[in-house]
This record gives sequence, structure tokens and C-alpha cells, in this order.
Amino acid sequence: MKKIILASCAILAAAIAGQASAQQSTVTGAAGGAVTGAIVGGPVGAAVGGVVGAVAGSAIDPPPREVVTYVQEQPAPTTAVTVEQPVVVGKAIPQTVVVTPVPSNPHYAYAVVNNQRVIVDPQTHTVVQVIQ
Repeated sequence: MKKIILASCAILAAAIAGQASAQQSTVTGAAGGAVTGAIVGGPVGAAVGGVVGAVAGSAIDPPPREVVTYVQEQPAPTTAVTVEQPVVVGKAIPQTVVVTPVPSNPHYAYAVVNNQRVIVDPQTHTVVQVIQ
């Protein structure tokens, strides 16, 4: 019985992983959580990991290439913005940081924080990508 459950979980995780990779999300979400959970805790771990992974970030997709290129080509601002917290994809930068909208795509804005160019969601200030 355990072998059947493990095999079906592995097949399900592989199918979900295939669908998730087609989306090219920055965070793998449910599929990544399910696979990691299955490795750590078996079938129960797969179920819990899938739920946690879906909540944690399947909605963060990388911005289109033209947005990244636009942000890379903009001149550096004259004033530096420094924040105490680390700048991490999926985490919001403070609302006090002024972000500049990307003219060709209103779903994205950018700022230079801690000497790093970051692309953010202009409504939530959530970091979508850090440009190295």
C-alpha cells in the first residue's frame, strides 16, 4: 500500500513540476514544495509542502526581458537609497522608497536600493527581480 501511495505521489509531483516549469516562475510554488516535502516527509510531506509552496510564491514571475533591459539602461539616480533589511525577491521594500514606473509596462517599477537595481510591483513594492 505504501509503495502505491509513494508511486502515485511521485507521478503527481512530476506532473505538477512539468506544468510549473512551463510557467517559468521565479519561485516554484506548489510543485517545488511538493517535491521537497516528498523527499523530506514522504506522502504527507508532499501534501504539506505543496500547500506551503503554493502560498509562498507561485505568483512571482520574472519580468519580461524588455523590462529588465529598460531598467539596466537607465542612468543611476543621484541620490542613493539604503535600507537596513536585505533586498530579496518576494519581499517588499519599504513604502518610503520612491519607485520609478516602467513606461512600457505599468505592472513594473524600479529603484536602486542598497546599490542594487531592483524591479518591483509598484502597488505592493514587492521585489520581483534583483539585477546584478
